Amino acid sequence: MNSGESFTKELLSEAERAIGYTFKDKSLLQSSLTHKSYSNACGGENNERLEFLGDAVLEIIVSEWLYASRPHAEEGELTALRQQYVSKTALKNLCKKAGFMRFLRYTGGKQNLGSKTVESLPEAILGAVYLDGGMEEAKKFVGRFVVAADTENYKSLLQEYVQKRTKRTPEYTVREKEGKYLVTVRAMEEEGEGEGASKQAAEVAAAEELFRKLTERS
Repeated sequence: MNSGESFTKELLSEAERAIGYTFKDKSLLQSSLTHKSYSNACGGENNERLEFLGDAVLEIIVSEWLYASRPHAEEGELTALRQQYVSKTALKNLCKKAGFMRFLRYTGGKQNLGSKTVESLPEAILGAVYLDGGMEEAKKFVGRFVVAADTENYKSLLQEYVQKRTKRTPEYTVREKEGKYLVTVRAMEEEGEGEGASKQAAEVAAAEELFRKLTERS
């Protein structure tokens, strides 16, 4: 949406289908999909307050889910995993994949929409779902769009973890043996090993082992 357009009943219904939740209070849905450029020009609520709330709700839901689903994980691993699920990159990818941006109401052209707009929109929608339907509906939203997202890539997790602390990247050594790939990855004076039918699978297995070692050590 753009140029001061108003929401139609049909568009709101389409947005609800994309979100997977039917709002009792449609004004919450409208606010969650309203950029500040529109509210500055036309009045009404924008989604910044809902984004603030959704950010907190997202963190507690993901934290609870990780705590329950990984009973043997140490604090460092849980913290790193949570960041992977709630990072700006993860939220931006979620927003694009779900197609939420096509429902955003704004004015002044796309030059008013930075990357933060894309990253924060899922949080604003989550904040609205939480206010309208409570924690259970908020958990369903997170389950559909956040937990289900393919963000648990241990190669990415390991690289982020190592780069943040050393400004370097992990080093992978690949070899083949009896039709399988064997990989050793080294970083921060530790190493992990993995094997798989493909090079990618072996690298992921090695990265997971090293990531767990490093986070447990910390």
